[in-house]
Amino acid sequence: MHNTRPDGMAGTDEPSGVDQVFLSLERELAVFLRRARATSGELARAVHPELESAAYGLLVRLADAGQQRATDLAGYFGVGKATMSRQLRALEDLGLIAREPDPADGRAVLVRLTDEGHDRFSCVRNSRRAQYARQLASWDRREVAELARLLHRLNGEQDAEEGCGAAPAAGKSDRAGRGDRGGDGGSAGNG
Repeated sequence: MHNTRPDGMAGTDEPSGVDQVFLSLERELAVFLRRARATSGELARAVHPELESAAYGLLVRLADAGQQRATDLAGYFGVGKATMSRQLRALEDLGLIAREPDPADGRAVLVRLTDEGHDRFSCVRNSRRAQYARQLASWDRREVAELARLLHRLNGEQDAEEGCGAAPAAGKSDRAGRGDRGGDGGSAGNG
């Protein structure tokens, strides 16, 4: 369990000389990310019982950005072509994605959600958003918007620092950093 006071500041049992604000931030992010990783598996299984948690983020990306090349997906998630190919093959075997020739380049292939993949993913995503609404019901909508804005800013700054240049459009920041791209706790590189 994390040890923060109600005002968000770390308790007094910390070593002196430590920046308490950043120590508190580190603790809260660690709790958030631990929960996000655990939730990722639950979300993946809700989409399909055989879906790996790491592949959930691919569904998020395809739902948000539309069809893409596998190489673009690999670059977005910061994984190798072999890892991306394995994850896409698993999603295809489950009937959640399909591959089609790229009309702009006959040598390339585009990956898209199938109707079944879209329906299953949308159902889980809508359920997750309803859960967020229940959990944050006591928050003012401006506070929720501010949290989303700050997370978007943090993700954008991490993207810029890492040089990946894959910052999402405003309102589409469903991720918690490079290890958790894809929102709702899942990613091609994580889960």
